[in-house]
Amino acid sequence: MDGGGVERGTVEVATAIVAQGWRSVVVSAGGKMVYELEKAGAKHITLPVHSKNPIVMWKNINRLQQVIANEGVQIVHARSRAPAWSALAAARRSGTPFLTTFHAAYTRGGFLKNSYNSVMAKGDRVIAISDFIAQHIQENYTVDPQKIIKIARGVDCRRFNPGAVSAERIIKMATDWALPDGVPVIMMPGRLTRLKGHEDLIEALALLPDKNFLALFVGAGSGRESYRAELNKLVVERGLQGKVQIKDYCNDMSAALMLADVVVSATTVPEGFGRVAVEAQAMGRPVVATAHGGSLETVKDGETGWLVPVGDRQAMARAIDGALKLSPAEREAIAEKTRQFVMQNFTVEKMCNSTLDVYRSLLAAV
Repeated sequence: MDGGGVERGTVEVATAIVAQGWRSVVVSAGGKMVYELEKAGAKHITLPVHSKNPIVMWKNINRLQQVIANEGVQIVHARSRAPAWSALAAARRSGTPFLTTFHAAYTRGGFLKNSYNSVMAKGDRVIAISDFIAQHIQENYTVDPQKIIKIARGVDCRRFNPGAVSAERIIKMATDWALPDGVPVIMMPGRLTRLKGHEDLIEALALLPDKNFLALFVGAGSGRESYRAELNKLVVERGLQGKVQIKDYCNDMSAALMLADVVVSATTVPEGFGRVAVEAQAMGRPVVATAHGGSLETVKDGETGWLVPVGDRQAMARAIDGALKLSPAEREAIAEKTRQFVMQNFTVEKMCNSTLDVYRSLLAAV
């Protein structure tokens, strides 16, 4: 529970459960987001459910079965593979309905790898976070299509709301980051991992005709020093010194997005959903995203942003250049479209209400 889309969704659904007058019990290996869970009224139990060690996973079956009995659990909901195997066995032993949320198109491999992945398709209901994931499940796993329920992930549109971000917060963020005045900002939020496509973005930046910009890689986090060194070396090789900065941590992402003129999601592998693009659009920011996975559903090409072929750095450069050249009137029109698009399709309320409806259907079937 140290951050990430899966963890954020867990907190949001747990909060909705408590708001309905139900009890929410979350089992994880712990982390900084436990505070948010407990503040919302959920109960957290720390167990080593993150472990992929077969012995630990086997022991977790009894541990989870005990939690089910002690806490009067009526539904078991698993969100990642290692804990899902233990949770599945515990749920079956106790006769408790079991469901999963399928968050990603897990990499396929040999028999063991595919079998390990398959637990996410073994729920009495399987929640797919996008049409892309629903199709992936049907193409790669043996599962009754009627058990698959698409529930798009949502963002908190009260938090990600331009009107809710004060000028003071924006100024503080710009001051803390020592941003120069009047320089267009190209922002890529996300972890510092090769899959996010930082190299492709740097290569695209080198192709921009106007070098009057600042690119920020936001929320990279600590570690990944060798990859960080590779990126810094590439920046120097492309003559972009001072034009690209890595910001390790951001505790006010909505304020950070207000500083961006365009937000880029350059993932090299298809994401199940693509939260970055949705949060940016909720803040009225145009988006440039690679055209695969969930981005095909979360970005309306030519309306709320631009979709570019994966690995096509020239196309990415053209799209970024187009976003930076938007007139104030064009920017305002896109902001209205992006905000409306998110409000209609990707709110946390819609996600939570749909998830609770699945819970109700499972309880009614018992």
